[in-house]
Amino acid sequence: MDSETPLAVPPNTPPRLRLRDITKRFPGCLANDAVSLDLAPGEIHALLGENGAGKSTLVKILYGVQGADSGTIEWEGQNVDIPSPSAARALGIGMVFQHFSLFETLSVADNVALAMERGTGRDPDLLAEIKKLSIEYGLALDPTRSVHELSVGERQRVEIVRCLMQNPSLIVMDEPTSVLTPSEVEKLFTVLRRLRDEGRTILYISHKLQEIRDLCDRATILRGGKVVASCDPRTETPNSLAALMIGRAFDGPKPGKPVQVGEGVPLLSVQGLSMEADSPFGTSLKNISFTVRSGEIFGIAGVAGNGQNTLLAALSGERTAPRDDWVKFEGRSIGRVGARGRRDMGISFVPEERLGHGSVPDLPLEENALLSGWGRWGLIRHGLISRGKSRQKTEDVIEAFNVVSTGVGAAARSLSGGNLQKFIIGREIMQDPKLLIAAQPTWGVDAGSAAAIQSALIELARAGAGVVVVSQDLDELFTIADRVAVIFDGTLSESRPTQATSAEDVGLLMGGLFEGTP
Repeated sequence: MDSETPLAVPPNTPPRLRLRDITKRFPGCLANDAVSLDLAPGEIHALLGENGAGKSTLVKILYGVQGADSGTIEWEGQNVDIPSPSAARALGIGMVFQHFSLFETLSVADNVALAMERGTGRDPDLLAEIKKLSIEYGLALDPTRSVHELSVGERQRVEIVRCLMQNPSLIVMDEPTSVLTPSEVEKLFTVLRRLRDEGRTILYISHKLQEIRDLCDRATILRGGKVVASCDPRTETPNSLAALMIGRAFDGPKPGKPVQVGEGVPLLSVQGLSMEADSPFGTSLKNISFTVRSGEIFGIAGVAGNGQNTLLAALSGERTAPRDDWVKFEGRSIGRVGARGRRDMGISFVPEERLGHGSVPDLPLEENALLSGWGRWGLIRHGLISRGKSRQKTEDVIEAFNVVSTGVGAAARSLSGGNLQKFIIGREIMQDPKLLIAAQPTWGVDAGSAAAIQSALIELARAGAGVVVVSQDLDELFTIADRVAVIFDGTLSESRPTQATSAEDVGLLMGGLFEGTP
């Protein structure tokens, strides 16, 4: 059997899992509206939908994190209740989360032992089982290594091995490739196809629609909490899948006029920047140099954990550089200028973490807009906040970026991930920055929202601003960036015009194959 070719599920195969009329309400929101779904043995089944469509709520119900208000769950032909994750695991349901749930100071084996309630990671039988299973599935791991020593790709292996150690019949995978290099993605797909061929069921959630076409046998699409379509994704295109998700034609981000590399005015210049990481598990910067010009989007690719956080802190002013002249803006040395001072100069920043860094979770959108925009929008006069103007600016962001919310008084945490990201991006762009630095601008964002965000970044650059995008998503960088460089182990490669390189070449650099490496 060719494991690279997706299998068709036999038409009369009884479902392993059957959800019927699952409904879940939250205050002011019907998250799941009579959702029904069948998952068969031996299939990879995609669950698609915009941010806020109800995917996360449905998966949490399936894994016992939340309870449904009504509806039934049938497992292997029997009606069941799933009151907790441990009950889900006992049935044979495993989950690999988008955000790793590992203890960095513990070993691989200790993390597995905690999940399996099997004492400590020093058990020789457990160590042998981890080694055997990781070798069997091509997920090589040393169970004695501490998690903080592992690359992001290796940590993903730990999550998968920990799940497989519980011998699940159904594995839920939430955005599993968002932190992987292209070669690591292919290795993961090989493992998933093998698990499918063994008769296991995989429920696969991803916003990368080409992945869905390459990997999945069937797809179920949610919109507004309801099942609106099911299809064979192999017969669809990424745009047709996106259209099913958003309910209208989808054309992707609108590219602007290509710029000639080097034709803009230099805005940001970083020369010889070296900086120690501010945490024991961070990555220090080593002699980073690059220039960003007006009218261009400069992309920085890299697997998470290679110094991006340290670099972003140095660029935003949240950490000042050891030398003032290592960072310059419009010819002025600003290495020791803080974040507020840089904002006053026209530099805006979109951090990777939406809740807690990009926004205050419990504050309303109006106050979250005020926190960032009060200076450039002139919202404070004589020490007093202009509430009317603040409310109007917030409404302008919500309208311009199609942010789905209950209004300016909605708490940031009440928005879906994609809508909160659109709000944060819009809040910064509508301050007309000279330079925008954006970290992972569309991470975990649905296709429609991602296209809107990418189009807004392109429009900002073509209007004359400089844009720095730090992203692990190569498709995104090749869609919007004029030039791209790669950060690896705190070192930045030479930049290349995106039109003169390939995703494969950049993927090799992300794996550390810089010029001169063995």
